[in-house]
Amino acid sequence: MASHLRAFKNALRRRSLSSRPFSKIPNGELPLGTPIEEETLLHYEPGQYYPVHIGDVFIARYRVAGKLGYGAYSTSWLCHDIFASKYVAIKVSTSLRKFPTATHRKLRVYEHLAKVNSPHPGQSLLRELHDAFELDGPAGRHQCLVQQPMHMTVLEMMRLNSEPFNLPLLKMTLRRILSALDFLHTEAQVIHTVDLKTDNLMLSLDDDTMLANFAKAEEEETSLCKKIDESRTIYKSRRFRPPVGGKGYGLPVLCDFGEARIGLKHETGPFVQPHIYRAPEVIFEMPWGSAVDIWNLAGLIWDLFEGQHLFRDIFDAKGGHDPFKHLALIVALAGPPPSEFVKRSETTEQCFDPNGNWIANEDATVPCVSLESLEKRLVGQEKGLFIQFIRSMLKWLPEERRTAKQLLEDPWLL
Repeated sequence: MASHLRAFKNALRRRSLSSRPFSKIPNGELPLGTPIEEETLLHYEPGQYYPVHIGDVFIARYRVAGKLGYGAYSTSWLCHDIFASKYVAIKVSTSLRKFPTATHRKLRVYEHLAKVNSPHPGQSLLRELHDAFELDGPAGRHQCLVQQPMHMTVLEMMRLNSEPFNLPLLKMTLRRILSALDFLHTEAQVIHTVDLKTDNLMLSLDDDTMLANFAKAEEEETSLCKKIDESRTIYKSRRFRPPVGGKGYGLPVLCDFGEARIGLKHETGPFVQPHIYRAPEVIFEMPWGSAVDIWNLAGLIWDLFEGQHLFRDIFDAKGGHDPFKHLALIVALAGPPPSEFVKRSETTEQCFDPNGNWIANEDATVPCVSLESLEKRLVGQEKGLFIQFIRSMLKWLPEERRTAKQLLEDPWLL
């Protein structure tokens, strides 16, 4: 990986607004009253987004060919690297003035990973960073990460196919994720945390002609957009065409380290994981480590294979997270916590007696469900081994959860 990264002391370069000698006038504009793309996000703030225009040239090197996607903290663009004569993907971060360190956490993790000299095969299963620079926008500074273009996320693939993974695809994907996590945990001492989910697993792009086809299609007919004012236009993202010539979709790669943490132990708040993937030690604000990724992965496996969240019934009538319902469901699926877990936080007294028995019956009751009853696709020995595999990850005590390396050796995965 290090060979693909230039020295980081020169990588983070500040530049003023990108030049726009090639900017194009869109062919089709949408009405201002119709929210599109990032405008549809719950906490959208226009000023936080850098005003990218198709045709812009970043730092006199990267020419914007089209929009790949968007998120709460960035927009992604296919760009032509004028120097190297190839296409790259550039993620342009939002300018978070209230949280100035958040946008730089991802780069720090990539810097850290670049210094790890290891033959571990899992290192090649992480999305690489090729370059980094900054742009000064009207409202602040925006970090830009230059990476290899990817085809689509696993979430997009599942929506496209309208069905969950079959068993061979699931096992292949898990071997790759576990190998990547084993590298992160043992060699790099990095915890992936919040971003271990279906939209941060991406399929590699094996048909390079798709990149030139994407750029050509954008040149011939610019994507629909909304012109907000003279300085800002919001484009609709363009999809890559399907692979042709016998080439299929690429293999899954672990991406996005925006919330990753370096180090073995952390004590930062209850918000390091999405509710549906949140480990019990995080719920109770105990110190946590790499085992939160293993708990998270159990939920991700359920998403991929069962087509629904394992911990989905954990919200109140208004849609807010209900920790009592969540913990009661964990008890139903993983059994009561051992007394050792209960002793690790005074907060556990709201839910459990010293022996781990559930006492919060006025707040939530333990539902009559189990992993066996929720799993609908397997039968016989295959089902038994699968449930055993999942159960080995859903342990109250983090140290009792199997590691990524141990899970790679599990009989169900072999």
